[in-house]
Amino acid sequence: MFDGVRRVWRNYLYWFMCGIIAIAIILTDVRPLRSQFNQEELIDLGQFSDMVAKLETRWERDYERYFDRNFSHSSKSARKIAERLTEVKEQTEINPAVIWAMPQDDFLQLMLITPNNQFIVKEIRGANRTLLAKRIRELERGIGDRNSLRYLPPARLIYNWLFKPLDPYLEAEEIDTVLLCTGHTLRSLPFAALHDGEKFVIEKYNIARIPAFSLTDTTYEPKSDQKVLATGASEFENLPSLPGVRTELNTIVPRLWSGEKIFDQDFTVENLKQFHQTGDYDIIHIASHSLFNAGSPENSFIQFGDRKLTLDQLAKLELDLPQVDLLVLSACETALGDRDAEFGFAGLAMQAGVKSALASLWTISDAGTVVLMSEFYQELKSTTIKSEALRKAQLNMMRQKVYVEGTEVRGSSLEITLPANTSEEESQNFNHPFYWAGFTIIGNPW
Repeated sequence: MFDGVRRVWRNYLYWFMCGIIAIAIILTDVRPLRSQFNQEELIDLGQFSDMVAKLETRWERDYERYFDRNFSHSSKSARKIAERLTEVKEQTEINPAVIWAMPQDDFLQLMLITPNNQFIVKEIRGANRTLLAKRIRELERGIGDRNSLRYLPPARLIYNWLFKPLDPYLEAEEIDTVLLCTGHTLRSLPFAALHDGEKFVIEKYNIARIPAFSLTDTTYEPKSDQKVLATGASEFENLPSLPGVRTELNTIVPRLWSGEKIFDQDFTVENLKQFHQTGDYDIIHIASHSLFNAGSPENSFIQFGDRKLTLDQLAKLELDLPQVDLLVLSACETALGDRDAEFGFAGLAMQAGVKSALASLWTISDAGTVVLMSEFYQELKSTTIKSEALRKAQLNMMRQKVYVEGTEVRGSSLEITLPANTSEEESQNFNHPFYWAGFTIIGNPW
């Protein structure tokens, strides 16, 4: 009898060890490829790396064609990308992963790399290019209606397509920061507004969008005593006024950060370029109209006090000499859903030569911009992770920790008085996604 028991235990131990070995193989060298029907196909690591490399090469060519210039890049294998994520995890207090999302005619293809060598590929059959575009338009229209919850059904559906299939892998490693590299229709998606039925994405992850991993400077260089060049204008000949700009700039410099300000008539292209070259600023903040329009880069621009600087001329500011850590455009607007405008927005940091950019997909209220920017710069004082600072600022607005009463900002650690001509409509809570979901980090999130 005891021999029989021993045989049973030996067999149990044998199959248990086989199971452990199989799991180890899946976690290191082979990854599942699943459809919505739960069919599984194994894909080896070499094939996975080849898929990522081909996709990134294709997108790199698209950006080079749009901007009519060559971008330097360093292609990395899937294993090397995972190693880079591990290095960032060890250098910082965050735990990052990369998601590639490519809409196809028949499905949405998702690929994931995590620091612990999870290499995941999934095909979401219910989310083809046409359906995605339709639901994204519904989401954008819903967010535009700031007095309703119309955004919620498409926000939940798109979440189920884009994040839910990967949630088990992200949760297994306690991922808190996601770099999103996406194809057409997804490049202007307000990811922060997606909802899992209980929480917004921004309540779960720091978010950044990148044009491609190989086109993103992912180095981590924590700096102390950073300086800000705060610039902008409030009055324009052919564009709406921005009465909150002076308050915005005065809040950033000198109340929160050391640096300099260039305002109104002094806010010229040459002045900004000269200040940057002589002042060694880590952050350049531009509070002025920035439009990403349809068509070529010549149609998109940043409005300076003296002229428009078109997107194709942005590299002439030489913000890479020395390289600016963060470029902030606080009054952005993008032609949502337009392929060319998406290239301009998602490629902003790359075209400007900066490590990261912070911009918005649409223009929010003047008061809302002042509140979000003041919260962002306050949070950035306590963390070196830019995407985390933005996330915390967005959460402060979403959870109504900071709001406006009359012309006074309440809930902030700073006393901020808005201009007297701030409209009554703007004097409200900013918990609706319209006020915070459009802002995003582009490029390096740390």
